[in-house]
Amino acid sequence: MTETTILALFDEWNNALQTGDPKKVAALYAKDAILLPTVSNKVRHNTEEIEDYFVHFLAKVPVGTINESNVRIYDDLAINSGIYTFTFADSTSVQARFTYVYSLDGDRWHIIEHHSSQMPE
Repeated sequence: MTETTILALFDEWNNALQTGDPKKVAALYAKDAILLPTVSNKVRHNTEEIEDYFVHFLAKVPVGTINESNVRIYDDLAINSGIYTFTFADSTSVQARFTYVYSLDGDRWHIIEHHSSQMPE
């Protein structure tokens, strides 16, 4: 796997956001994935909880852009962390720190951990 492969996983996730379908976004996460979301205080522990978060998040019509990305690959695990910005349909935006941890399952990468927190300043 290459850094380009891992960076493309964000594009796949962002494209899933653009469908407006929370099931398509949640399908990119492993069944036991953990999501620490940007605009919710509740930790999401499984597919159903992750999908529930995206029902509300997608209502804002988000479009994500990576501002800084740092990829590390360790055999069947990959980490991408940095800063991204979401712009919403109402023209507001939020900048956040992110970490995605991906696990390779056969020939498919799944998100097993996703932490996103709004920038404090």
